[in-house]
Amino acid sequence: MRHARLTGVAGVALLALGLTGCGIPASTDVEVERRVSTAEAGSVSGGSVQPPTRAAAGSNAQTFVNNFLAAAAGEPDRAYERVKEYIDPRQHHRLQERQGSEITLTVVRLTDDPVITPDVDSTKVTINVQQVGVLRANGTLVSPVATERSYEFKLVSAALPGQGDVEQAGLYVQDPPNVLLLSDVALAQYYKESSVYFWSSDRARLVPDLRYLPEAVPEERQVTEVVRWLIGGPSDWLRTAVVPLPDRTELINNATGSADRWEVNLALPANDEERLDQFATQLAWSLPNLDGQVELKVQNQSRRVVDLAGQRRANPVYELAQNPHRFCVYDGAVHPLAVVGDPGTVPLAAEDNRNVVSANFDRINDWTLAALVVTGSDKRQRLAVGSGAAPLTDLRKGPAHNAMGRPVWLRTLDPLKPRGLVVADGNLHLFEVDRDVRMSRVQLNGVTGAVTAVAASLDGQRIALIVGGGLYVAAVDLDDDSVTVGPTRKVFTSLTALSAVDWAGEDRLVVGGSADRPAVYDVSIDGARQTPLQEKLGAKVTHLAAYPVNPAAPQPSAVMYEANGVSYSGSSRIQSDQVLNVSPEPTGNRSGNPTAPFFLY
Repeated sequence: MRHARLTGVAGVALLALGLTGCGIPASTDVEVERRVSTAEAGSVSGGSVQPPTRAAAGSNAQTFVNNFLAAAAGEPDRAYERVKEYIDPRQHHRLQERQGSEITLTVVRLTDDPVITPDVDSTKVTINVQQVGVLRANGTLVSPVATERSYEFKLVSAALPGQGDVEQAGLYVQDPPNVLLLSDVALAQYYKESSVYFWSSDRARLVPDLRYLPEAVPEERQVTEVVRWLIGGPSDWLRTAVVPLPDRTELINNATGSADRWEVNLALPANDEERLDQFATQLAWSLPNLDGQVELKVQNQSRRVVDLAGQRRANPVYELAQNPHRFCVYDGAVHPLAVVGDPGTVPLAAEDNRNVVSANFDRINDWTLAALVVTGSDKRQRLAVGSGAAPLTDLRKGPAHNAMGRPVWLRTLDPLKPRGLVVADGNLHLFEVDRDVRMSRVQLNGVTGAVTAVAASLDGQRIALIVGGGLYVAAVDLDDDSVTVGPTRKVFTSLTALSAVDWAGEDRLVVGGSADRPAVYDVSIDGARQTPLQEKLGAKVTHLAAYPVNPAAPQPSAVMYEANGVSYSGSSRIQSDQVLNVSPEPTGNRSGNPTAPFFLY
C-alpha cells in the first residue's frame, strides 16, 4: 500500500481541521493515503474544476486510467457525456444511461495501484477496489450498492489503422464497467464538502448533513443548490432524528443575486412565521461563506431580509467554551493536565474521585455533568454519575459489569434530563440521572457483533460506534421520555482492527485502527476521506478522545489517546509531571503513567 505526501485538496482538508495544533510538530511528515495522482493531468494545479479530457493523457495508460476514474466528476447532468468521451464509440451502448435525480456515481477506493498488462491489440487493466458509497445527484454519499472488489476493462488506441498520430489520438476504453466509477481521490479533487443543516426532531438544535458540491458549479448557483438540498430533505440515515421542511415546499425559479444580496422565492404550504425564521437560520448556517443578505419571498411576496452573518451570531449552532480543558486518570483519580492552555478544575469532591478507570465531563450553562467508570472491591466496574453545581458530591452508581468503555454524554440542552451512552460487556447502554443511575440496553438495527466503542457528536443527535470490528454512524432521536437510535450506516474504511473512535469535527471522526500497523486516522463520516494522523504506534489504541473543530468556537482540533498504557497528546507523550494536583510522593518522583485522557468543552 503506497502513500504520497499531503498535497492539494486533501491537504487543505487536513489543515482546516487544524491538526498541527494537536501536538504534531510542524516538521512531522503527515501523509494522506492516495493511490494515484490525477494532478498529472493538470486539473487542480492549473486551476480548472473540470476533470481532464480523454486526450489529455495521450497514450500514457497509467495517467489515462487515473483520468478515467475522474471523468464522471462534476455536475451530474453531464456525467454520462464525460464518461462516454472515454469509451470506444462502438461500445457506448454498454453504459445504461439515466437522467436527472437517477444519476449516481459509484465511489471506490483503490486498494493497490492499477494492474496494466499490455496485450497484442489492447491493454488489459485491473483495478482492485473497496466500495465506498454511491454519490447521488443531490450531493449525498450513501452506502454502496455494488459488491465488486475489482473491475477489468481494456484500453485500445483511438487512432485508426494507418491514420493519424497514435500518441496524439490517445486511448479508448473497451468493455467498460456498467457503472459510472469515481475514485475517492477524484471526489476530493473535484468536489467540496458542504454541510447543510436540519432542525432536530424537537426543533431545539441544528444537525449538520454532509453533502458534496461539484467544484464546477458556478458561484452564482451555489445558493440555489443549497436551497434545493434543504427542500429535498435530509440524508436517509438522519431522517429519524431531524425534521424536513414542510411538505410541498418548493423553490420558485433559481435564487438570484450577487455576493452581497440574494433573493430566494419559495412556495410554502402554510403561513408560518416561526418556520420561516427557522428556515432563515438553516440557510444562514448552510451558507457559511456568505455574509451578505438574503431576501426571502413567499409566492413572490417579500417576507423578510436575512443578514446571514447576523443570523448566525444570533443563533449559534452550538453553545461551547472557547477553549477545552484537558484531564486524565492518574493513580485512580481524575486530574487536570498541563498540556495546552488552561487545565481547568476537576468538578468532583475528593471522596468521589477514587478508583476511577475512565471519565467524561460535560456542562450545560452552569450545570456540570460527570460520568465515571469506577472499580469496586469485587474488581467489577460500575458507572458513577452526578450532575449539578460543582464540585459534585454523592455520585450515584449503576449495576456492576465485567468491562465498561468510556462513557459519553449526549449533549442535551436540558440540565434536568441529562443522558449518556456507555458500552458495557459488549452492549450499548443508555444511562440517565435520577435518584439512581438507570441503565437500559439500546437495540441497534442493522448490525451484529459486540459493541466496543461509542462517541457522541457536538449536536447530540448523532453517534459513532465500533460494532463487530466495523465503524458505524447512527442518528439519535431525543424526546422527553425516550432515546431512539436510528438504523446504523456503515462507514467503509480500509482500516482494520478498529478499537476507538471520537468526533474530530461535525462530519469527521478520529479512529484508532490498523493500517498494516496500529495508527490513528481522521475519517469522514461516510468513509470517503481518510487521513493518517499518527502511524506505526506499536500498540493498538485503547482509549481516544478529541476536541472537534466546529463553527461555533473555531479552535484547532485536538486529539489525545492511549496505547499500551501510555497517553499522548498528538504525537507527544503525556508525562506524569504534566498531571496537576497530585499529592507529593515520599521519593519525590512520580510512578505510573497518565491514562484515559479526555476533554471538557
